[in-house]
Amino acid sequence: MIRIVTSVLAATMAMSLPARAEDLVFLSTQLRPVEEAQKMREIILKAGPVLTTYVADFPQVVPTRLAAEREGGKHTVSLVGGLHGELQPLVTAGDLMPMDVLAAKLAGRGIPPALMELGKLGTAHQMYIPWMQATYIMVANKQALPFLPKGADINALTFDQLAEWSAAVQASTGKRMLGFPAGPQGLMHRFFEGFLYPSYTGGVVSTFKSAEAEAMWTQFAALWKTVNPNSTSYNFMQEPLLAGDVWIGFDHVARMLDALRQKPDQFVAFPAPAGPKGRGYMPVIAGLAIAQGAPDAKGAEALIDYLSTPATQIKMAQTSGFFPVVTATLPDDLEPGLKLAVAAIARTQSAPDAKPSLLPIGLGTQGGAFDKIYLDTFQRVVLRGEKPRAVLDRQAEGLKKIMAETGAPCWLPDKPSQGPCPVE
Repeated sequence: MIRIVTSVLAATMAMSLPARAEDLVFLSTQLRPVEEAQKMREIILKAGPVLTTYVADFPQVVPTRLAAEREGGKHTVSLVGGLHGELQPLVTAGDLMPMDVLAAKLAGRGIPPALMELGKLGTAHQMYIPWMQATYIMVANKQALPFLPKGADINALTFDQLAEWSAAVQASTGKRMLGFPAGPQGLMHRFFEGFLYPSYTGGVVSTFKSAEAEAMWTQFAALWKTVNPNSTSYNFMQEPLLAGDVWIGFDHVARMLDALRQKPDQFVAFPAPAGPKGRGYMPVIAGLAIAQGAPDAKGAEALIDYLSTPATQIKMAQTSGFFPVVTATLPDDLEPGLKLAVAAIARTQSAPDAKPSLLPIGLGTQGGAFDKIYLDTFQRVVLRGEKPRAVLDRQAEGLKKIMAETGAPCWLPDKPSQGPCPVE
């Protein structure tokens, strides 16, 4: 559960903590709220292999600080923690060290190969080690399970099976019991960018108006006929799930946790469905990197090793709500609802057909306009019934303009591009 908190107090307190001369300085964009930073210092790092000063700061501050240390020739930061998209610019600036030897040492931890590949940040070297994660999952009321298609594995569903399942529930109950977070503050755009498009087209930007995309929108519009019409007002799926208005739902794991925690015996959690191109999913990945010129690179390696152990990863889940990236045996006393979420994430990332789709990178202030392209397409095709081909051709022009203005190159699952990611 990656929470972005813009608390000036949190940043001020983090920056005001002086580093002792013998301490390793760990600069992180994550766990910034006061209570989370305190748990990081007093529970996680206190048991670590090296004395550490944990400095939590805003994403825009980290590259500025590292650049200032590089230009001034005086390095204080050894370890850097941040989201995938926050670490990528640091590679371009030359502020991170390769960690190939450490990556080989950690090979037995069970970090999924796809996540380790993300940690190379487009280079031939391991530039960060995956640290913790969140993603989006499906949750279903156990009352829906008898209506699963014959032979279907709930942990390996396809979109066709989801449609059949939802239709069977509707036929039996007379109600549309599948739900999506399509409300004003919902995360429906991430479903399109991270799940539907990758699963059906193998891309997000370059394949936006492809024949596969046209077929996808046609099929999703048919599926929507079994979706609860109140989905256009749902911002957090945990609420309609708890109320019984929805039996099957998709959302960010952080927006499902209340349902899983309050009634763990009533729900099951599982990966989102797969399409013809694989099981698209959007990992929200935080990584650990060693700063170029780190005064204690060996200590940073030891700390990464410690933070990557199953025991520490489980402790992180218990104290901060972030989820493990390593293979970990969940303790019997782990909160049942949290255990459901952890297991669903693990099954998602380790699925043989998993197809990770990163959060958009390089869009700057155009991020909202980018999301609107996908939401407007949904509005026109699914909610208004317009023909997909005409809508895709129109919306593609707006998408091309955004990519040209930002110059953002392609990100996974689209193939790498020289210059702006093309809309083919």
